Amino acid sequence: QAQLVESGGGSVQAGGSLTLSCVVHTYLVSTHCMAWFRGAPGKEREKVASIDIDGSASYADSVKGRFIVSKDNDKDTLYLHMSSLRPEDAAMYYCAGPPRNYPGTCSSRAVNEYPYWGQGTQVTVSS
Repeated sequence: QAQLVESGGGSVQAGGSLTLSCVVHTYLVSTHCMAWFRGAPGKEREKVASIDIDGSASYADSVKGRFIVSKDNDKDTLYLHMSSLRPEDAAMYYCAGPPRNYPGTCSSRAVNEYPYWGQGTQVTVSS
């Protein structure tokens, strides 16, 4: 069974909205921070947002005010609500989890510090 499973990607026009979901099978979302990344082939993945155990969220400057990260502890599911989408937001979006039992924040963890990844969900934005 895949450990992190994303869904919700699709094609939208600029200015539109999408909500991505990530079901986490690896461990409890209530006891681990989680993050969303995006990337294009051949490019390093960029952290978009993260959410800590207490629900505190952090965002890349490029998405602040447009994206909202949230989680449902009962469902072990992470969400990314994206609005006012731009063509430059088009990418494969991935959810990522830190090492098991990591108690800290995800806000400062780099891409190579996440051992758990989903398969990604594609977002396309047309102008």
